[in-house]
Amino acid sequence: MGKFRVVSLVLAAAIMGAALTSCDDGRQAAAKQAGSQLASAFAARDVSGVPMQGKEPAAAQQQLEAALKGIGEVKPAVTAGEPKLDGDKADVALNFDWKLGGQDWTYTTTAQLIRSGDRWLTQWKPDLLAPHLAETEVLTLATQASPRADILGAGDAKLVTARPVVRVGIDKTKVAADQQADSAAKLADLVKTDPGEYAKQVAGAGEKAFVEAITLRDEAGRTPTDEQIAAVPGAITVKDTMPLAPTRTFARPVLGAVGAATAEQVKNSGGAVQGGDTTGSSGLQAQYDSQLRGLDGVTVYAQPADLTAEKLKANPAARRTLFDKAPVPGTPLKTTIDPKLQQIAEDELAGVTPASAIVALRPSDGALLAVVSGPGGNGYNTAMLGQYAPGSIFKTVDSLALLRQGGTVDTRVDCTSTLVVDGKTFQNATGYPESSLGNITLRDAYAHSCNTAFISLRDKLSQAQLESAATSLGVAVDAPRLGAPAFLGSVPGDAGSTEHAASMIGQGKILFSPLAAAIMAGSVAKGSPVSVQLVLNGQAGTTAGASPSGTASPAASASAGSTTAGAASSATGGAASSAPAASASPTAQAGPPLNAAEAATLQDMMRAVVTSGHAGFLADVPGAPVGAKTGTAEFGSDTPLKTHAWIIGTHGDLAVAVFVDEGGLGATVSGPLLKNFLVKAAG
Repeated sequence: MGKFRVVSLVLAAAIMGAALTSCDDGRQAAAKQAGSQLASAFAARDVSGVPMQGKEPAAAQQQLEAALKGIGEVKPAVTAGEPKLDGDKADVALNFDWKLGGQDWTYTTTAQLIRSGDRWLTQWKPDLLAPHLAETEVLTLATQASPRADILGAGDAKLVTARPVVRVGIDKTKVAADQQADSAAKLADLVKTDPGEYAKQVAGAGEKAFVEAITLRDEAGRTPTDEQIAAVPGAITVKDTMPLAPTRTFARPVLGAVGAATAEQVKNSGGAVQGGDTTGSSGLQAQYDSQLRGLDGVTVYAQPADLTAEKLKANPAARRTLFDKAPVPGTPLKTTIDPKLQQIAEDELAGVTPASAIVALRPSDGALLAVVSGPGGNGYNTAMLGQYAPGSIFKTVDSLALLRQGGTVDTRVDCTSTLVVDGKTFQNATGYPESSLGNITLRDAYAHSCNTAFISLRDKLSQAQLESAATSLGVAVDAPRLGAPAFLGSVPGDAGSTEHAASMIGQGKILFSPLAAAIMAGSVAKGSPVSVQLVLNGQAGTTAGASPSGTASPAASASAGSTTAGAASSATGGAASSAPAASASPTAQAGPPLNAAEAATLQDMMRAVVTSGHAGFLADVPGAPVGAKTGTAEFGSDTPLKTHAWIIGTHGDLAVAVFVDEGGLGATVSGPLLKNFLVKAAG
């Protein structure tokens, strides 16, 4: 009996325990669900659907909105802890995480739940929102912007740094109300902005507002002058600083610009950007905005809802600090741009009307020294993102492919006046010397750029071999060290008969950017493929709503046919890659890297272009011997056809590509630009 009694007691206890556990589990799960619902409601800043005790949900929502109005529209992340049960009551920890100006404000409050039938109700109180928040208090947010970090160039030269500006506008306190519209129109006309739109802005601003019309660099010779501005009733200047490059145009398509954050940027930033913040709007300024911007200083206060500036001044203790973080300075962005070479190239292209570019790099380490897009591109990054038929500079790729098939610089080729392929007539560029026609060496065909000679080699070189040779020269491959969006070329591995013939002279579907052309030249000079680099320490985190690549691309022209009268043409949009570096031929069959022996032969051929070919004008450039290759690519349907003008050059540890859209012949249009650049760079 004793043993039976013990077993019975144990069994009864187990049954009772199971019943209690079952009961607790049911309450625990329900309380946990209620806590999670409450956390989600706070995360959405909407508690109107939360069951409550002691306050109507609508009234609680009204109080929540009032309490959080001063903190902006940012929403917190909120999670609920495990409920702690005490009969029909439960405490649930609510863990808040606010992202304010990029700073984390974290804290925990405790919600008290009461069971009512099969539901758990929240006991509403203001300190659910923030620790010790009183019934009559609200939260307010104050931010202190961190100075924006500089963008640096070679030798840590300051490319973009805080430079003096003046903000020009109407101070409505300094002009009678009935004269404000007239003053606004006069000032708008003076600073060359829309008078009607600016007058609306002035009219819609507060009675004591300063309404900015324009921000100008505060430099010698500025127009309009302070005297001209002061002559407009109510117009004033306010001195300030802004992150600016040395000049308005200096590397702007690459470096980008900054401005006041847009509503979209604020909305999409997750609290990292506040209204009125300065953010990057294009180029590297946008791509590396979070690195350059740093973190705002953030202070959150709890204060009476009716606290005014006067009351606060009289009683500073009326406001309590709940959270305070100092600004975190941004980190300067280091680039390889050489200010001297960049400015030389900018000056060379200043008067060029069509879209144009000069790209200079140092072959030994791949550093991009100058990346200039001329004014004809209307702000587009032609140098890095343009997509154009490279024309005869592509014969460098042909030549490498031929060397790999056993050819040499002395291989004999037939240079004829014309050549017909599948009914299409190809010819040499206008002005091709008759003395260089006939059975000539590969070196001479390259030096004088004989189209028909290279096209006649099409049966010895497949399209796939052209693709392979291009990748061996650093073209149409990834550039993992670049650090900025770029188009590095496209060389299809398959082509029809006529298209393959056109590919031999850098047309058909072959596309280069000026950057890709400079990389090809640099690889020849280095003796191995160049891995190009622009940004040295980038931590990309593009601000939502900004455009890393800058202005939308105009249609970039690319010849789709051959060097023949009436050749067909097509256009490519020149779309920017959103990745820091991109290959236009992701399926390209990479060839073996260019080796020293192959490079030496190509260097000899490029030197021949200067000593006996089209680029004799480069022979007197001081310093190391210059190597070059000219290129002209026809496109469009006009008569005569329009042409892209190219030239690539090497000069010691410098490789340069010059491009002019609708530019005529490479030797006569781009050639002088290259010579001037090299001479000044050497000076």
